[in-house]
Amino acid sequence: MARSSTRPTSRDVAQAAGVSQAAVSLVLGDKWRGRVSETTAERVREAARDLGYRPNLAARNLRLGHTRTVLLVVPALTTEFFAGVYTGAARVAADHGFGVVLYPSPEGIGPARDPFASAQAALDGVIASSMAADALTAIRGDQLPLVMLDSDPTGSLGAATVNLDIADGVRQVTDHLLTLGHRDVLHLAADVPSWTFDVRRQELTARIAAAPGTRLSTAHAPISIEGALTATTTALTAPGPRPTAIVCDDDKLAAGAYKALRRLGLRIPDDISVTGLDDLALATALDPELTTVRLDAELFGERGMHALLAVLDGREPDRQDIPVELVVRGSTAPPRTP
Repeated sequence: MARSSTRPTSRDVAQAAGVSQAAVSLVLGDKWRGRVSETTAERVREAARDLGYRPNLAARNLRLGHTRTVLLVVPALTTEFFAGVYTGAARVAADHGFGVVLYPSPEGIGPARDPFASAQAALDGVIASSMAADALTAIRGDQLPLVMLDSDPTGSLGAATVNLDIADGVRQVTDHLLTLGHRDVLHLAADVPSWTFDVRRQELTARIAAAPGTRLSTAHAPISIEGALTATTTALTAPGPRPTAIVCDDDKLAAGAYKALRRLGLRIPDDISVTGLDDLALATALDPELTTVRLDAELFGERGMHALLAVLDGREPDRQDIPVELVVRGSTAPPRTP
């Protein structure tokens, strides 16, 4: 059904369902039992879904004194990064009278079950990571005011996108390794279909290709320590020259690479340098401590919430990418001279 640019009203729902506005109010307020039939209630719910109707929660909640609610949809919480995103988003939300419901998408990516009887009736807006974007269809979150995190701004589902400057982070890593003298680099790439990992691959490929006398190889791994261990071992035991540096798409992959290198009898950074991306607590638990790119997860969450508030208020969100910072530690050094 084609959607009008005008926000549908309860009168539109009533007309589509062939009932009174009072019946619509009873059904969508979940007060219909004993007052309208089950068949009528389902007809109202179906009409509301088809029209993309949701109550004016801002006005209703102010009247009733309820806290307004935002859904934060993220990949499965396998690292503390998305906990930081939640912390930042919730801090800003609380300052503006909103609550935040955290909804991890199963298996990190892919469809997710609707956590509400009617997400549109329960929520004012959605903030979602691109890696969990498929969950939006199931919860009809793509029909709510939506801000996308880590998402291609040219093809985003959302009214706004908020991004970390991942491309610059990869540039900083690559320039650091090239300045040290590395020319043979292995990219340990996250085996996840996501814009943010595409950016890492594209930027690393372009940066290495622009430097004379360089070679870039790639090994794909799921974002797990065991997956990274297996992929690194396979790449480093293949015939041909051994790379002198490994660029990992995130810190968890770097931890798996560390295990593989130790099992192969290789020392970090004497025999091979390793870099990560995230600057999780894991980065300083590794020995030697990991050279990585610091991403400010809490600021990311704050900016996402500020963008959603701007969308709800009809204002233009800040569209500047969030700066990131290379943190050089003990896992990188010049390559050993043959």
